[in-house]
Amino acid sequence: MDLRAAALESKAWPYEEARKLVKRFPQGKPDGSPMLFETGYGPSGLPHIGTFQEVLRTTMVQHAYEEMAGLPTRLIAFSDDMDGLRKVPDNVPNKDMLAAHLGKSLSRIPDPFGTHESFAAHNNAMLREFLDRFGFEYEFASSTEYYASGRFDAKLKDVLRNYDAIMAVMLPTLRPERQATYSPVLPVSQKSGVVLQVPVEVVDAPTGIIRFEDEGERIEQSILGGRAKLQWKPDWGMRWAALGVDYEMHGKDLIDSAILGGKIAQILGGRKPEGLIYELFLDARGEKISKSKGNGLSIEQWLTYGPDESLAFYIYREPKKAKALHLGLIPRAVDDYWQFRANYAAQEIAQRLGNPVHHIHEGPPPADTLPVTFGLLLNLVGVMGEASKAQVWGYLGNYVSDATPEKYPALDRLIDYALAYVRDVAQKPVRRAPQGVEGDALRDLDAELATLGAAASAEDIQNAVYEIGKARFGKEALRDWFKALYETLLGSEQGPRMGSFIALYGVENSRKLIAEALAKA
Repeated sequence: MDLRAAALESKAWPYEEARKLVKRFPQGKPDGSPMLFETGYGPSGLPHIGTFQEVLRTTMVQHAYEEMAGLPTRLIAFSDDMDGLRKVPDNVPNKDMLAAHLGKSLSRIPDPFGTHESFAAHNNAMLREFLDRFGFEYEFASSTEYYASGRFDAKLKDVLRNYDAIMAVMLPTLRPERQATYSPVLPVSQKSGVVLQVPVEVVDAPTGIIRFEDEGERIEQSILGGRAKLQWKPDWGMRWAALGVDYEMHGKDLIDSAILGGKIAQILGGRKPEGLIYELFLDARGEKISKSKGNGLSIEQWLTYGPDESLAFYIYREPKKAKALHLGLIPRAVDDYWQFRANYAAQEIAQRLGNPVHHIHEGPPPADTLPVTFGLLLNLVGVMGEASKAQVWGYLGNYVSDATPEKYPALDRLIDYALAYVRDVAQKPVRRAPQGVEGDALRDLDAELATLGAAASAEDIQNAVYEIGKARFGKEALRDWFKALYETLLGSEQGPRMGSFIALYGVENSRKLIAEALAKA
C-alpha cells in the first residue's frame, strides 16, 4: 500500500480532518489555489502552550491533507492585534502604564517589557520565535496591517451593505441591555485612539462612511484603512470570507461563536471553513487556562525541562479530550514519545500513519536511539543529589557500552533536562525506613548483589529482585515489594525497573543505599 492510499484509509485524527477538505473540494479548489489553513491568536497576554497547540495541530492536518491529496496548501497565523485591551494581564510588568491605555488597540499600546514597539509586537514576536523554532512554514498576518492596508476594505463595505442582516444574526445572542448599544463595527476614535464600543449609523455603504458619537460629538468617519475594526465574532466571519479560509480549528468554548461566524461569512459571500472542535487544556487545579490570568504553562517553561518533541507528542494525543497541562506531565511525555519512536521502523505503513511521531516529524523520525528512559535518568539524578553532567555520563558507563555524548546526542540533551527537572520541579526524595519483612527482603537483595558482583547485567539483577519478592511477599503482593524498594531506596512512590536502575547506579552504590535504608530500621 502506498502512502496516499494508506492516508485515505487511516483513522488517525489528522487524516480524519483532512478528509473533510477532500470532501469539500474533491478535485481541489476550482481556481487551483492552495488549500488555505488559518489559526487565530489574541495577543492580549503572553503566549502559552494552549496557544501554540492550535498551530501545531493545524499543521498536522495540513501535512495529512498534502499526503492524502497531493495538492498545495498555505497556513496563515493571524494575530488579532487590533483588538482593544480590555483588562491588564496578571503576568506582565508595568501594569499601571498598561492601565492608562485600556481600550486602545494592542498594536498601539507601548510594550510593558520595553523590548518592542508595542505590546502586540512583543507577544507576536514570542509566538513567532517559537513557531520558527519548530520549523513551521506559515505566513504571519497582523490584523492591524490587514485593516490599515485596505485588504479588508471590500468586505467592510459589504458589512455596511448587509448591516441589518448581520445585526439580525448577532442581536438574538445578546442581553437586552447589550442589544441597545451593539454594533458589529467598532470605530477607532481619532481623538483618543480607543476602539469604541458605541452604536453606529450607516451613512454610505459604498464609501464606507458611518456616524457615531465620540466624547459627546457626532462624528462621520470612514471605516476603511484601519479607522475601524469589527467585533470579534463578525470579524471572524468577515476574515473567513475575505481570505477564503478552508480550515480553522477551535476550542469547544467557541462552538456558538463559530456558528455565528459561519452565518456572517455566508452573508458576505463566503463559506464557513472545516475544522476540528478540540477540548481545552486545564491547569494543575483543573481550571481553564487563560492568557490574561497567566495560569497556563509558558512554552519556555516546558522546554526548560523537556525537549520539543515531548511537547509536540503531548499536544498530538487525544485532541477531543480535556487534559491537564503542568510540569509533572513532562517525564511520561518524554518516555512515551521515545517508545513510539522506537516502534516506528518496524511498523507497516498503515501503523506508521497512526503513530504520533509520523505527525510530529511529518514523516519518518530521525534514526538515533535512546538507550535509557528519561524516567531512569530522573531516578539516577535524584539519588545522586548534586550532580554534574559529567558525573551522570560516568554512571551511564555502568549500563551503556561506549556511552559518550557523541554516540548518543539525544541522551546528552536529555541529561540537561533531567538535571534541570530534578533541580527545579521534582519533589526532593524522602526515604522512609523499611518495615517488617521489607528489611529481610533488602538484606536478601544486598546478599544477592554481593554474589552477582559489579559486572551483573540489568536482567540478572531484575530476576534476583523478582525472585526475592516472590519469596518474601508472595507472587500476588509483588507490587508491595517494588513499592518498598522505591520508597526506601529512591524516596519516591513510583520508580523504574530496579534491575535497570541498579545496573545504572552501580551494584556497590546500590548496596550503600540498602545499607543506609537498613540503618534506619
